[in-house]
Amino acid sequence: MLTQIIVLFAVIAVGLLFGRLRLAGVSLGTSGVIFSALVAGYLGYGVPGGVGTIGLVLFAYGVGITAGPGFFASFRQQGKKFAALALVLVGLAAAVTWALAILFELPPDLAAGMFAGALTSTPGLAAVMESLPAGSQAPVGYGIAYAFGVIGVVLFVQLLPRVLSIDLDELGRSLAAKDSSRRQIRRVLVEAVNPAVIGKRVSELEMVANANCQITRVLEGDRLVPVSKDHVIRDGDHLWLIGREFRLEPVVTMIGRRSDRTDYVVDTDRLQRRVVATSRALVGKSLGELRLLSTHGVTVSRMARHEVEFVPDPDDVVQWGDALTVVGKPEDLDAFADFAGHREKSFDQTDLISLALGLLLGVVIGSASIGLGGESFSLGLVGGPMLVALVVGHFGRIGRIYGSLPRASRLLMMELGLVFFLAAAGIEAGGQLVAVLQQHGTSVVVAAITVAILPMAVGVLVARLALGLNFLQVLGGVCGGMTSTPGLGVLTSKTDSEVPVVSYAAAYPVALILMTVVGHLLVAVLM
Repeated sequence: MLTQIIVLFAVIAVGLLFGRLRLAGVSLGTSGVIFSALVAGYLGYGVPGGVGTIGLVLFAYGVGITAGPGFFASFRQQGKKFAALALVLVGLAAAVTWALAILFELPPDLAAGMFAGALTSTPGLAAVMESLPAGSQAPVGYGIAYAFGVIGVVLFVQLLPRVLSIDLDELGRSLAAKDSSRRQIRRVLVEAVNPAVIGKRVSELEMVANANCQITRVLEGDRLVPVSKDHVIRDGDHLWLIGREFRLEPVVTMIGRRSDRTDYVVDTDRLQRRVVATSRALVGKSLGELRLLSTHGVTVSRMARHEVEFVPDPDDVVQWGDALTVVGKPEDLDAFADFAGHREKSFDQTDLISLALGLLLGVVIGSASIGLGGESFSLGLVGGPMLVALVVGHFGRIGRIYGSLPRASRLLMMELGLVFFLAAAGIEAGGQLVAVLQQHGTSVVVAAITVAILPMAVGVLVARLALGLNFLQVLGGVCGGMTSTPGLGVLTSKTDSEVPVVSYAAAYPVALILMTVVGHLLVAVLM
């Protein structure tokens, strides 16, 4: 056992060091562990039993928590197009894999692993392996195809703009000129002169809430002070309005006009505070339901969740660990902090009870047998934990299980689970590596290149002609649909525009989940 533990961490350390090596600006990252593990397995070494399973559960749960908020949101508005693009890429890759497996007479497990490797998707490999018996060749196929998947996307996003004579940096500046500040949170001083709002309370201005904006302060003398629950708007009042740039102008027009006053002071040190929500009295309730201005004399101007800051509306539900930027009088801020259960360290603190319960529920659901058309199946140790994490990640909380983890904790859990899984899977398959290459080497290489390139080529045509995306959206969406972070890195080095990153973030969660579902289906079809 001691020897196996030493081998485990030696494989991880060597694999991570190998993953840091860069060739033409590209590195393997954590996936380097699969290669050191294949070598160790070929040499006859082993690791403790169950390590890969534990790693799989931790990684799947972390993926679900990370993808949860973005996965369901990606089907709204523009995100539907990126979800469709991800579906095209993953679905076509699976179809091409199936056809090539028949053409080259590749074993089903090898082909399924090649599918996950060509799309550089470890969750896909995990799903594939869970559908296969122990000792499958899936990790071998993954290891062989992974390099072609990484290099294929990187070359594709670099060469295609050159072939089409498109300057990505110039395109990014052009798009930025049209929409440079739409997503930025702005603050503007507005003078109330519209008779329709004079004599009303701030809470009665429905258009402000509907536009996802907030009025947090009013000018008294030369100081902007928090709006009280009893404040009635007077003719000539100067109100501090916060919201997204593209939403502000209609609200300004409704209230009156932009103020010319510049001689004012904002006391942010005493009248504004970041409060971390942990109290049951607050968590799970919408801001509209809480009526914080009338009950506590404070206004929530911004919320931070999953490293994203936004202006909330009354329908937004407070989740455990949300960081609320609250405006109010010092005594009201102190009282609200107590009500919210504020503890500054809770923003970076992991609730281990919640994590354990979430993992337990995921394993139980994943192990349950589900009957369908006379057949039975289970979600498994990938699907169960991931489903639970997706749901709690989206809703924020289910009972005692919270849908947020501090970023550092979440990344550590995913990385640790991933390297444990890769080490165990690679060592198990290492003994078959040479035999597989001798028997199918050329066929696997040709198939891997085809699976990596063909879906991208078709995906670009679909994105441009059918979905109407601009070229930066196309490339960012392709990187997300292929789950290729190195490809995104190349794009961001070519332009300062955030369009590729936003597009990647919209397609990636969908592709991540689709890979696990399609991986199971592909194995079922090939077997």
